[in-house]
Amino acid sequence: MGATKTDHFTEQQNDLAVIAKALGHPARIAIMEFLLKVDTCICGDIVNELPLAQPTVSQHLKELKNAGLIKGSIEGTSICYCINEPGIEKIKGFFQHITEHLEKK
Repeated sequence: MGATKTDHFTEQQNDLAVIAKALGHPARIAIMEFLLKVDTCICGDIVNELPLAQPTVSQHLKELKNAGLIKGSIEGTSICYCINEPGIEKIKGFFQHITEHLEKK
């Protein structure tokens, strides 16, 4: 979708689309699942967990961070990643709205 087309949608719709796109790759789902399991970790920990090269993992982390699903804090020479709860709340709210709507039918 072109940048000009996003103007026709609400901020919430655009935010959710960015999140959905970020979750649209199985490696990113695996990264999210790993972060849920370990709470926090550095990129090297994820590289050891997944069958992906470090630059590839870094790119996936960047996409997840840009979507607001994870956050990173600098610890020494590394960045420690964890789940960004406000980003997850956006997804939760969207699916909760859908669920409540379907339950009323």
